[in-house]
Amino acid sequence: MREALLGLDQPDRPYVIRHGGGKRCDLLAEWRLTEPVWKQVFVQSRISHAGWIRMRLDHREHELRALEEQWEVKRVGHPTRLEVMSEYTRGPSQTVSREWTIGRGEGGRPELTEAFGFNGAELREPLRDTVLKLGWSRREVVFGRL
Repeated sequence: MREALLGLDQPDRPYVIRHGGGKRCDLLAEWRLTEPVWKQVFVQSRISHAGWIRMRLDHREHELRALEEQWEVKRVGHPTRLEVMSEYTRGPSQTVSREWTIGRGEGGRPELTEAFGFNGAELREPLRDTVLKLGWSRREVVFGRL
């Protein structure tokens, strides 16, 4: 299971999945907020919260326990960067950000085109799908310990 989840970590995806090292978990999935290639994408995304998913693998029960944590972020400085604020929440994130442009389509009719899209589920869903595909269960932890 560990190898399958780590295999989701690809440089063209806006998240990284790594060993939990020091975060009291087996694996950690988080947005690439500080990586130079992705930093500007997240600054422009208008997201208001960022966070990670801490995961613990229970091989005996074939269960992945996941704790999703978020912090409020704001844009500061020049050049603009994201800064973590003090607001903290636990549980699945519902963050969605879309940016549209209005242009002319075929025949000159007005047309909306998505210029940018961000959905917090892009981090959660590949993890969930991988776990279920391999016959394990996934339990979201909101209260208590991971």
